[in-house]
Amino acid sequence: MSILSKPRLSFWQIFNMNVGFLGIQYSFGLQQTAINPIFLYLGAPEDMLPILNIAGPITGLIVQPIIGAMSDKTWSPRWGRRKPYFLIGAIIGSLCLFAFPSSPVLWFAVGLLWILDVGNNMAMEPYRAFVGDKLPEKQLSLGYQMQSLFVGAGILLANGSIVLFQYLFGNESVEVAGTIPQWLYYSFYIGGILSITTILWSVFKTPEIPPSDQELEEINENKRLPLGQQIAKPFGEISDAIKEMPSFMWKIGAVYLFQWYALFVYWQYITPLFKQTLGYSTSEAASQSAQMSLTYNIVTMVVALALVPLTLRYGGKKVYAVSLVGTGLALFLIPFIGDPLLVLAPMVLFGVGWAAMMGIPYTMVSKVVPQDRRGVYMGILNMMIVIPMGIETLTFGPIYKYLLGGSAINAILFAGAFFIVSAILAMRLNVAKTVEVD
Repeated sequence: MSILSKPRLSFWQIFNMNVGFLGIQYSFGLQQTAINPIFLYLGAPEDMLPILNIAGPITGLIVQPIIGAMSDKTWSPRWGRRKPYFLIGAIIGSLCLFAFPSSPVLWFAVGLLWILDVGNNMAMEPYRAFVGDKLPEKQLSLGYQMQSLFVGAGILLANGSIVLFQYLFGNESVEVAGTIPQWLYYSFYIGGILSITTILWSVFKTPEIPPSDQELEEINENKRLPLGQQIAKPFGEISDAIKEMPSFMWKIGAVYLFQWYALFVYWQYITPLFKQTLGYSTSEAASQSAQMSLTYNIVTMVVALALVPLTLRYGGKKVYAVSLVGTGLALFLIPFIGDPLLVLAPMVLFGVGWAAMMGIPYTMVSKVVPQDRRGVYMGILNMMIVIPMGIETLTFGPIYKYLLGGSAINAILFAGAFFIVSAILAMRLNVAKTVEVD
């Protein structure tokens, strides 16, 4: 089926196809809020947090583009093109989430994070391509902002569960160094269930569009290749796609360099920040961090679909850039607010920014890349996310220790400055208008 003849989908069809993102993003929400406190519980020093999180960048750099390229050349009449990959990824992620809170020592938790990231990355980019495959161009913005809504919902549920269980059971046990509190277990168990059940919902509710005769012939030719050539082919696909990559994607790579570096700094140092500014214990700081994430993801859910008409009226790059400025301003404010309730207020700006980050760039990229290579290009887009994260994990530990004086306040301000730079670079993102026949 060509891009010009894709049928328009109803609101609820677009809703159902994105439900699986709820489970993926619940897991991601736990990584944002709960993983670094677990590392701290198990004895990790604060300046080691960046390097302990290197699993995300490395697995994303390797797994997502390869899986994206493989999914471009996959077709099963029963399971489809993208579904087999995000279903297997969800199973891997689910098993890891059940095991994570039982980590006896730091190295075990770090190893589980590597496996969890493989599962999440295996699910993520085929899912991004899945939405682009199904929707005509005029519905791409709605499709990706619906995904943004589920990003907010998944992370909201993850952090809401942390806050709830800490409130209900956190006072029953004294925080003991080297152990993970029992109240944190329950959030991971819920995540293990959601990871698989929400993916299954989308798998059974949403059929994939069969490949054209030409695409099917290419897929069958790929299957007839010797095993070694089949394994090597995705690497060639990635190399060719990078060589032929639209200039727009190089520009968005520059935005992502600063945006995702800043986000990783925020997620790693928001808990240490509250230990410094509010005098909290690790458990109290982790709960406050979860409330911050809870707040901005509520905002994300509320504004995600509202950004659709705004981007149509004012253009994606303007809405995106303004949202990044707002995120930077939020980080400039947080370290100077000493009230645990008032410090939630800047999360309104952060939530608007997060909604824009999770939807607008994917809409833009889907409009400029070839449909038959959407999987590999979505994987490459993720490389542009994980490369900054990888740079951050390798560089920010020394920056934090030696240039920022080991101060979490300075770390959050540093991240705010990077968001402002990313906003300036976002104003260079121009998408050529295309014409589509209904």
